[in-house]
Amino acid sequence: MKKVITFGEIMGRLSPAGYGRITQAQSLNITYGGGEANVAGGLAHIGIPAEHVTCFPNNELGKAATGYYRQVGVDMSHTAYKEGRLGLYFVEFGAAMRPSKVTYDRADSAFANLNPADFNWKEIFKDAGWFHWTGITPAISEAATVALTAALKEAKAQGLTISADVNYRKNLWQYGKSVKEVMPALIAQCDIIVCGKADAEDILDIVPSGSHKSGWHDICAQIMARFPNLKKIINTKRGQISASQNTLSATSFDGSKVIKSDTVEISQIVDRIGGGDAFMAGYIYGNLVYGDEAKSLAFAVAASALKHTIEGDINLSNIDEIETVMGGDITGRLKR
Repeated sequence: MKKVITFGEIMGRLSPAGYGRITQAQSLNITYGGGEANVAGGLAHIGIPAEHVTCFPNNELGKAATGYYRQVGVDMSHTAYKEGRLGLYFVEFGAAMRPSKVTYDRADSAFANLNPADFNWKEIFKDAGWFHWTGITPAISEAATVALTAALKEAKAQGLTISADVNYRKNLWQYGKSVKEVMPALIAQCDIIVCGKADAEDILDIVPSGSHKSGWHDICAQIMARFPNLKKIINTKRGQISASQNTLSATSFDGSKVIKSDTVEISQIVDRIGGGDAFMAGYIYGNLVYGDEAKSLAFAVAASALKHTIEGDINLSNIDEIETVMGGDITGRLKR
């Protein structure tokens, strides 16, 4: 099977033990995470060859982050190293009515200051069949956008399937270009995108038309008319009962029909960070293995639901566990 390639920043993740707050912490646990890298990690863990491409500081933190993803089987052989710092984010986990909270400290990182010439995309993509990116990467810096643009051009030339989670992070766009200036040209190269109603409006100025005031499929139809290369648009729907209990489902639109997954209830959340990345990894797996859209969505939702029960950014669920939830069994019966 050909490799899945992802590209984006990996940060150090610092959090108090358990449900402690940052303000009361006397020590912090460190792991590493990044949206695109988490997709690669989730895929590698269930046997899909995956490589993540990034830039780290040439110090012990950069080496530790590289090793962290290698431990779950992610190929990190095209990592660039340079002077600079590792971006950080701090997480405190909520419970009941108190939400989880993330604080970022990622400005001026080594990744933000990467050299686009350090990445030989022709070489990187030579054994690949799929390329995944997110809207976080072009928001970080102009250098990251230049590197991503080159990656997309080469991925398209080599015939890879290209997917993106176009998520809009307003506070990241600080280098002089707006999301509306940058993202449309990048989305135009994609075959599949994850996009909700808010992102469609914020990035593309697309809103439901006429009587379709709440119609996600109407928004999708408008997006596909604007970007004829797109084959599918997918989206997840989260029901927020409390910080400890959510529901999750997903929808897909291929230009003519809408497919919806069943809703999975997550009754006890351990760590929701990386849930969307686990969904994307599951969706890519479904496309590569099942070749059936309904099964791909079901597998993706089950993978994401299980990620909510696992500490850290990466989904470490195995295929049997995911397929059990996919089949409707959420009892969590003891396995012997």
